[in-house]
Amino acid sequence: MKAVSLERNLRTDAAARQLVAARLARRPGARLAESCRPRDIETALAIRRRVGELLHFDVGGWKCSLPMPDKAVFMAPIYAPTITSASPCPVLAEGAKARVEPEIAFVLGRDLKPRAQPYSDADVRSAIRETRLVLELMGCRYVDPASASFLEMLADGLNNQGLFVGPEVSDGLIRPLETIRVTVASGTETILTREGRHGDGHPLRPLVWLANFLASRGEGLEAGQIVTLGSYAGVLELPLATPLDIRFGDLGTLSVQFIGME
Repeated sequence: MKAVSLERNLRTDAAARQLVAARLARRPGARLAESCRPRDIETALAIRRRVGELLHFDVGGWKCSLPMPDKAVFMAPIYAPTITSASPCPVLAEGAKARVEPEIAFVLGRDLKPRAQPYSDADVRSAIRETRLVLELMGCRYVDPASASFLEMLADGLNNQGLFVGPEVSDGLIRPLETIRVTVASGTETILTREGRHGDGHPLRPLVWLANFLASRGEGLEAGQIVTLGSYAGVLELPLATPLDIRFGDLGTLSVQFIGME
């Protein structure tokens, strides 16, 4: 049994080191070696946990959506050094484009610690300090993400590169958040418009799930962490070196300029 456990730990460490190397090089690489690929959710989460240990990064937030039949766990930590509100915002671009998802995020005002009793909607709602307009910065450690399994993507953090945090939404918890028209403009030119709809109906729903999932594992959410909860318009490919105003319906406007990361 000890030999099996040791071998599993070695495979987990090897996978994590490959992903860390791609992160530090700021360059995607090959899929995980066949011998190191996760074959279940727990192994994928163990690889991801080891990535955080090797990077020595604090968890500044999370990304999350409700589980699906073929994706029983859809959550990942967002490391504190990859969260920013400063523009110009460096990104690992694809060509001359930044790949982002327009989302609503909640900032916690108090901890949601592990406990036996499940958290209710009201419990989670009362722990929220702020509602923010955000852009999830998309980026994968695999050069060909389409060839990777879902478990490999889970081990790598579900295509997350970081988070750009925009303005606070006043009275965010009582505003309609089910549908949002997303408009991207540069100066007087409208680049695109999407009639956005939240994939889980409302961003509070996946946050409640995340709080209970982590609590069931003896983990928790911490005050000050920001949780982004699913795109309203899929992945947007936006130009670099261009001042952009991204309007979230009548909730507010996020202004940003992206630059390629060297």
